[in-house]
Amino acid sequence: MWAGFGAVSEVTRRSPMASLRLTNIRPALHERLRARAAAHGRSPSAEALAILEEAPEDRAELPTMADIDALRVRGRAPLTQALIDAARRGGRR
Repeated sequence: MWAGFGAVSEVTRRSPMASLRLTNIRPALHERLRARAAAHGRSPSAEALAILEEAPEDRAELPTMADIDALRVRGRAPLTQALIDAARRGGRR
């Protein structure tokens, strides 16, 4: 399967291992990959594989609404205009 205008193309079915071909990589991104690969003592292809292997583990699940609700600060009393006015007056002293 070939991607329409670049990016990632899968080229397999002949070997037991899948292959990817990256095309249309911006020069700056390619240079960053080469530098990272050199720092890790790997080829750019091996570095790209290492990045792909780490990627799923890096992604955290998005919080649910219940998780977000649990993080909310619960006040002791409902916020009223009187409390807002008192806070404003207190800040001007």
